[in-house]
Amino acid sequence: MSASQAPATTDGAPDDRPLPRYPFSTDGDRLAPELDELRSRCPVARVRTNSGGEAWLVTGYELTRDVLRDRAFARSVLGESDSPTQDAPILAPELMGAMSHLQQAGLRDEVLTALGRNQPELPADWVAEVTREGLDRMAAEGSPGDLQRHFAEWVAAQCLCRLLGLPFADREWLAERADKDLTMATYSDRELADNWEEIRAYIAAHLAARTPGRPRGLADRLADLNARNTTEQGLSDRQLSNIVAVLFVSGYEDFASFLGVAAVNLLRRPEAMAALREDPGTTPQHVEELLRCSVVLGNAIPRFVTEPTSLAGQQVESGDLVLLSLDAANFDPAAFTDAQRFEPARSPNPHLRFGHGRHHCPGAHLVRRQSDTAFRVLLQRFPDLRLAVPVDEVPWQPNRMAITAAAVPVTW
Repeated sequence: MSASQAPATTDGAPDDRPLPRYPFSTDGDRLAPELDELRSRCPVARVRTNSGGEAWLVTGYELTRDVLRDRAFARSVLGESDSPTQDAPILAPELMGAMSHLQQAGLRDEVLTALGRNQPELPADWVAEVTREGLDRMAAEGSPGDLQRHFAEWVAAQCLCRLLGLPFADREWLAERADKDLTMATYSDRELADNWEEIRAYIAAHLAARTPGRPRGLADRLADLNARNTTEQGLSDRQLSNIVAVLFVSGYEDFASFLGVAAVNLLRRPEAMAALREDPGTTPQHVEELLRCSVVLGNAIPRFVTEPTSLAGQQVESGDLVLLSLDAANFDPAAFTDAQRFEPARSPNPHLRFGHGRHHCPGAHLVRRQSDTAFRVLLQRFPDLRLAVPVDEVPWQPNRMAITAAAVPVTW
């Protein structure tokens, strides 16, 4: 089937109805019902994207895993100028294939060490201290407070600024531009390009001001290592500043998104809050289940079809765009017993929040470890914490690629 053909019904007959527009929702209080419906009826469905093009949307767990590990479905190709897009055009190849570019330049291991299990720049006692600081600021302002501002965004900005060696004093400037970069269907391509150039130029100036051999964080270490690379595989200054900007924007936005949505998911379940307070040792299991059932993807994980193949009986052609809904896959009842139920004791819990196989997200350890610390501190600091509004009145930012609460109103 070519991109211009009509979608097929479950019996293979042409369907003349207009293609559904994806994404269906950018609210984080529940999985969009259209995703549940498609998974059960048409696990590979034709949709129209924000860019106006067409794509195949995959919603089932096993099929999503298959695509993630199949080299017929590529990611880095999507950074090329003539590739299909689901939102705004990709401005440079290294923005879509940052880890591949880092590997070619011999810098990938430095990033993996910084984001690995130990995370030397982010010791647990420091993360606990800055989490308490943000919550103390919320308490000083009085009830109701906003966990999105004083917990999710505060902790994410503290961690990413310290990790990369960026001044925390610049967090609001950086966060404003990161938010804009990950906003869909609101800004023009020119506005998004100008916004990205502001971020990239800021990073470039930060790297240019470093003292070689005295790194302030991961960004400086990458610049020092790259400066010693005299081969053709080294990164240009522009490529490196683009990649460091990606590390901040994606890391901050994804972490702040998850902490906010996960906080809502906990607060709507008093029994889970009580269980955590009674046994803080179960925090890792609660975080793992929050990773599974928190709806945080405003768009989808894109892949480019490099050779004709079949997906669940649908023929896809070279050049087609495939979108993977990890949120829908994580609620697939074929993979998770009683998938709609919040069950921290779920074992195993092979969710796809961080991808699968060779496409596993390098930031997985950071999110797991720092979320564990942050939620422990949150429950210790406010033993009677609760939502200040019904869960369906929690406001959400519109059109965000990383689903984000506009505020998480709480009282205590």
